[in-house]
Amino acid sequence: MTSPTLESFPPLVGAGARILILGNMPGVASLQAQQYYAHPRNAFWRITGELYGFDPAAPYGERVVALTRAGVAVWDVLRYCRRVGSLDAAVEPDSMVANDFDAFFTAHPTITQVCFNGAAAERNYLRLVGARLGVSPQLHHARLPSTSPAHTMPFEAKLAAWRHAVTA
Repeated sequence: MTSPTLESFPPLVGAGARILILGNMPGVASLQAQQYYAHPRNAFWRITGELYGFDPAAPYGERVVALTRAGVAVWDVLRYCRRVGSLDAAVEPDSMVANDFDAFFTAHPTITQVCFNGAAAERNYLRLVGARLGVSPQLHHARLPSTSPAHTMPFEAKLAAWRHAVTA
């Protein structure tokens, strides 16, 4: 039996975005809610709220506005894939289709930093996108600890790593 084909969301991005945070593919809770990082135990909004000075418990629309006003864009590496559950390890490799990063970076030339929310996002970006786009001297990459509750690392350690990467 074939796993269901999943489709990610459009990017959250405002004018003048400088940082792009890339996940791999939204999890089940996010797909159901049609919101990035909707799982209640995912630390994404708590971390970004701390870093950019907004209430991580505010309504989703308010969080999105605060983050994009801070110059941060959010997207996922994969546009489509097949997967059962939420784990990146469950994504069927032959089903991965990347988002259109050529068009994205052309439309948003102010982005100078790409931060990967976890190892799977970095690995799949490099495999599916990086080889085609080549290396841009103005685009810096950083892999951050995943904000997923499946990535067992103390919150304070995740926050410290994120703070170092996105404020450097």
